[in-house]
Amino acid sequence: MSQAPEHQRLELLELLQQEPRGSANRHQERIKTLISALEQAQPANLSSTEDLIRLEGVWELRWSSSSQPYLAVAPWLENLQCLAPSQGRGMNLLRLSGPMASLAGIAVEASIEVIAAEQTPTQRVQVCFKRGGWLGPPLGAGRLQWLRSVNQSFPAWLDITVLDQHLRVCRGNAGTLFALTRRSDLKLEELLLP
Repeated sequence: MSQAPEHQRLELLELLQQEPRGSANRHQERIKTLISALEQAQPANLSSTEDLIRLEGVWELRWSSSSQPYLAVAPWLENLQCLAPSQGRGMNLLRLSGPMASLAGIAVEASIEVIAAEQTPTQRVQVCFKRGGWLGPPLGAGRLQWLRSVNQSFPAWLDITVLDQHLRVCRGNAGTLFALTRRSDLKLEELLLP
């Protein structure tokens, strides 16, 4: 007898939220199994206003199938994704965790657009990277930053496969599987660049 979707969701959230960050990496196969079950039982539907509203916010990467260092989940890093589909904007932000977090980070800013994916029940977020670089500490009404234009030579997208108030699962254009949890303690408007 299979687990009910809510039990699978709670188990996945528990694995993802283990401290220190990166502890979920010990449970690769179980996480993949839970994600697959949830994708079947509770697929995201970004054509619904409710799911589109849920997508907006600050999300933290808690597990990834990638071995790329910039997609690492480690105790000393916060790997954040700031999504504002209502403004057509998004940003990936990699910064130190803890009290030093707001002092500096590496950011990549993008324009985003939610589109229906062809021949798949998921919804796609098209990503066009615009600029990236170093973000420094807040200074007055702004913040120190050194950003350069990004020349994106390939199409980038995320298929949002599971989405609720606390959990987001997506699959990237390179085949990477991501599991993120909402960071309600962080404000989108404070992190997104003006």
